[in-house]
Amino acid sequence: MFVTIRNSLISCMILFFSLNSVATLSAEDAKQGEDQQEAELQKLSEAFGHFIGRNLSSPGIEFDLELVIKGIRDGATGKPEPMSEEEYETLMKTYQAKAYEKISDQNLKASNDFLKENAKKPEIIEIEPGMLQYTVLKEGQGKAVAEGDTPVLDYTGKFLDGNIIDSSEKTGPVPISLDQTIPGFKKGILGMREGEKRKLFIHPDLGFGTSSALPPNALLIFEVEVVSVNLPVEEGQEEAMEGFQNDIDSAIEKSQ
Repeated sequence: MFVTIRNSLISCMILFFSLNSVATLSAEDAKQGEDQQEAELQKLSEAFGHFIGRNLSSPGIEFDLELVIKGIRDGATGKPEPMSEEEYETLMKTYQAKAYEKISDQNLKASNDFLKENAKKPEIIEIEPGMLQYTVLKEGQGKAVAEGDTPVLDYTGKFLDGNIIDSSEKTGPVPISLDQTIPGFKKGILGMREGEKRKLFIHPDLGFGTSSALPPNALLIFEVEVVSVNLPVEEGQEEAMEGFQNDIDSAIEKSQ
């Protein structure tokens, strides 16, 4: 009987300490969970502020950072806004239009200056003086690209500052109908042979000018290799052809 009581007491003590340990662990887990949540919220807050700050660098508009911070604090505490939403939208559109015009003029000058200097290099061939130039990076031996062809191309497109517009690297060689692309790209591809690789320099007047989502009057630089000439378009490649145009039009986010 004594042994039974002793065993019962031991069992109770084990159960007590076990429950106490569980309670302690639960409290510690809860504290750790709260600390983790607080740390995550701090990071989220900083990331949100970073997002706002990153988007303050709107081309051509220099915001006053201190006043932006003041506006955020005033808005968070419910203070009256400095102007109505209608006034804000009207004034913002005015400044955006001015900024767009300024950037357009700057890019056009940069394009003209670059092509003028680039033409002096011995390896540069001009298809249209001051408008379309190329240099051969690798000779080709196959068939030549002609009007109406849909050559399969490896390409990388960049702005003058080196930022990438789009590249076939993520999809592999892409069939591109010459009738569906910009004039400078088409004229620069015509006559290329299979296996040939060129670097094209395209003036905005033969590119997208001010008519796309890209920065206005941006000079375009393409490295293009003709993998094959006018292969039949296989299933699924129609999307790749459309993606060429869609990727370029969506490049505004990368360029800003």
